[in-house]
Amino acid sequence: MIDIENEKRLYFSIKEVAEHFQVNESLLRFWEKEFSVINPRKTSGGTRQYSKTDIESIAVVYHLLKEQGLTIDGAKQKLKTKKDEYQTKSAILAKLEAVRKELNDLMNEL
Repeated sequence: MIDIENEKRLYFSIKEVAEHFQVNESLLRFWEKEFSVINPRKTSGGTRQYSKTDIESIAVVYHLLKEQGLTIDGAKQKLKTKKDEYQTKSAILAKLEAVRKELNDLMNEL
């Protein structure tokens, strides 16, 4: 299994993401239809490419459905009420990732 958090690539395949969460690819496609926060980029051939932000959104949905045991509707409601909180966390994580990348680049230049 690939370590998505420590991987330096920008995008991951549906197979890699499914393996990371130990779910079927079809479940990821279903969640994509049900939850607007999951919106992977698609190539001209229709292949899904998941960014780390997409994967963070999937992690939230996974937590709500699989760990907290909420229904699809319950998870949607929770996401609506906590939307700002989740978006803020995702934005902070994205900024931290950018800073880490910049620091790594600077260290490599030394």
